[in-house]
Amino acid sequence: MATERYNPREAEPKWQKAWAEAKLFETDNDDPRPKYYVLEMFPYPSGRIHIGHTRNYTMGDVVARHRRALGYNVLHPMGWDAFGMPAENAAMQNKVHPGKWTYANIDTMREQLKLMGLSIDWTREFATCDVDYYHRQQMLFLDFLEKDLVYRKQSKVNWDPVDMTVLANEQVIDGCGWRSGAPVEQRELTQWFFKITDFSQDLLDSLDQLDEWPEKVRVMQRNWIGRSEGLQIRWELDKATAPAGETELEVYTTRPDTIFGASFMAIAADHPLAKNVAATNPDLAAFCDECRRAGTSVAALETAEKKGFDTGVRVVHPFDPSWTLPVYVANFVLMDYGTGAIFGCPSGDQRDLDFANKYGLPVVPVVMPKDGDAATFQITEEAYVDDGVMINSRFLDGMTPDAAFEEVASRMEAVTIGNQPQAERKVRFRLRDWGISRQRYWGCPIPVIHCDDCGVVPVPKADLPVKLPDDIDFEKPGNPLDRHPTWRHVTCPQCGKDARRETDTMDTFVDSSWYFARFTAPKADEPTDPKAANDWLPVDQYIGGIEHAILHLLYSRFFTRAMRETGHLDLAEPFKGLFTQGMVVHETYRTGSGSGAQWHAPSEIRLEESGGKRRAVVIETGEEAEIGHLEKMSKSKKNTIGPEEITQGYGADTARWFMLSDSPPDRDVEWSDRGAEGAHRFVQRIWRVVSGAAGAIAPGDAAAAGGDGLAMRKAAHKALKAIGEDFEKLGFNRAIARVHELVNEIAPVVEKAASGSNADKAAAHEALSILVQVIAPVMPHLAEECWQTLGYETMVAEAPWPAFDPALVEENSVTLPVQINGKRRGEIVVPKDADKAAVEELVLGADFVTHHLGGAAPKKIIVVPNRIVNIVA
Repeated sequence: MATERYNPREAEPKWQKAWAEAKLFETDNDDPRPKYYVLEMFPYPSGRIHIGHTRNYTMGDVVARHRRALGYNVLHPMGWDAFGMPAENAAMQNKVHPGKWTYANIDTMREQLKLMGLSIDWTREFATCDVDYYHRQQMLFLDFLEKDLVYRKQSKVNWDPVDMTVLANEQVIDGCGWRSGAPVEQRELTQWFFKITDFSQDLLDSLDQLDEWPEKVRVMQRNWIGRSEGLQIRWELDKATAPAGETELEVYTTRPDTIFGASFMAIAADHPLAKNVAATNPDLAAFCDECRRAGTSVAALETAEKKGFDTGVRVVHPFDPSWTLPVYVANFVLMDYGTGAIFGCPSGDQRDLDFANKYGLPVVPVVMPKDGDAATFQITEEAYVDDGVMINSRFLDGMTPDAAFEEVASRMEAVTIGNQPQAERKVRFRLRDWGISRQRYWGCPIPVIHCDDCGVVPVPKADLPVKLPDDIDFEKPGNPLDRHPTWRHVTCPQCGKDARRETDTMDTFVDSSWYFARFTAPKADEPTDPKAANDWLPVDQYIGGIEHAILHLLYSRFFTRAMRETGHLDLAEPFKGLFTQGMVVHETYRTGSGSGAQWHAPSEIRLEESGGKRRAVVIETGEEAEIGHLEKMSKSKKNTIGPEEITQGYGADTARWFMLSDSPPDRDVEWSDRGAEGAHRFVQRIWRVVSGAAGAIAPGDAAAAGGDGLAMRKAAHKALKAIGEDFEKLGFNRAIARVHELVNEIAPVVEKAASGSNADKAAAHEALSILVQVIAPVMPHLAEECWQTLGYETMVAEAPWPAFDPALVEENSVTLPVQINGKRRGEIVVPKDADKAAVEELVLGADFVTHHLGGAAPKKIIVVPNRIVNIVA
């Protein structure tokens, strides 16, 4: 019988309203069921979301709906990472207050997300720019300050002289500010820091327990923390070349074994020795200034041309007083790392080799492969970085590098210069304390006051929050809080004299480093309700992009430890399970080239095919556009698709289904209209199968079904078991593939069952009910419509996950590999309960066995039940 087409434009708003009215997704902390916390990294309210964003939230929603059906009390909240520079830029460009711009975007994006039918507890929603939220963040700051986890010091920063603000290393591009294009200056500013280094070893060791994190993320964290064991060596300066007052140079190295391969020393532009020499050497001073203008990020240092300046100073080799080495100022050495000085061994480090070749410095190989020839082994263009044996290293020759390390360390530790050993063993970390000061308005104010008499005074908690002023002026660059006529002027809480507020605001990474804890009790007077936080945390499943694998996750791990120290919760790790999803990509469309190039949105393009070739045509002008590569959806290239564009045409379920079906969830998925059309056709097919049979089938004694009815039940129960396991492993694309297989298998049988026995009708009803429940986490609106059509009076979102019947999923046959004289030659399928004689009969009848035996009888057949068959010929 023909049925009406499923209409998502009617069904989806209806069911979203029904869920909201029933408050199905509002979470009660006192619910006695086992708790499960699923969270996606919350979005920045930049204006509008695109379909790429919603893939992230759909994944989390599938997990949440599945866990809820399994009987868990699920927490699945949503908020907004709302402070930051984009809002200030919008304020300057559009003459609108950052708060107004931000909250307008939040309103838009919230409605976009709701179109997707996400099972979110919207009662817990907050934005980090809400006074209520940053009030509690200021409380945390004061608690950290009291526990000596916050301090203030002079620090070198990247300063944009046009925007008049500090830039992160990643915002310095080719030595210029990312936004203004002005040459960046290195300035010494007094900055606030969180003492993340207090937890360096713990942050490193605890990675071993995070076995539900991707290994690649754990490796990235380990590398960022960067624990190393090495030797801190004091090199004496050659008195004839040393400036007045300078006698030695301290260098930290993890490879003291290569000390006889040293050919130069390199120091940072801000090293005291460099400053001393530069005071009387204008050329060196200019070179140091050039180094300071360059970016200081790891990426910038790795890609920049390696440059050096010979200071004229030389150091004396620790094991040979007649051997001196030149000291260079180098642009790849930073004062923040180690001692701000290194020794260069070109034969064992590619960067050092490139530098040595550029400046004509000696290259002496000191480690070669174990089977190498010391007389002929050379290093020219490629450093040797593998293990081996020591050569050209005097008393170290023939040793392994590890043994040479110990020998050098022991000898140097026994020598003293003055009253100190020439060298001492050190453990160092690459990790540095977290500088949180930002010279901008739209951020959380740092709650301290500066008094000429009392110094730095914390704002009393009773006086919190320190609110941002609304009457702000963005007509000039720089931090508007610095020039506000009244806001910064306050009375010192200790002495009562005139004082000044801190005008720096916090790095927005602070806002996102504890939001997961606030969600557990978003209305609490304190930053957390410790009981709720301890009950819900760690987050069972955290989902977000790989781009946050280092800083956000590391800072969040620090925050949980700091909050434990200050009594706000009682755990160390914030995220038990972590999943990093792939992106949704789309091809780009462009007309023109160079500065006249214009990007076009997919909605502005008509795609045509002719002679096997695709061409893109701008609908408005008829001009042909160049079809570009698949790229991450971005506003700049206009290759974004908003969720409402899909929901209006196909519905949210189509978008959800397609985004999760096309590829494994950790890989990118290409959005295409053809793919969306295919997903929509499958939506309609499910509706036809269910609605077409619903009127003729009914619940009953499905266990009495035989023949096709029994086969249908087996297919449904096997799919139920496998799909449940796939959801547990976040194998969404595998689960969806199994749904396709299930529909193909049961659709023709369901149609026959409609006119069959009561048992067959009951089996069909059971199979379709299972089908609806396994699609419900991914296509919740369609599932509700089908569930209602099958006669259920409650919503499928309230229904428990069905239990599969073990007897129906048990395989009645087993596949056995067959070996002949120890070599695998094939396999046979036998009944699971077949005895030895039956197995032997089947194996001897197999063509591949007959072929390999050549008509001869086997000497022996060894049958390992349900495992393997071995034939001895």
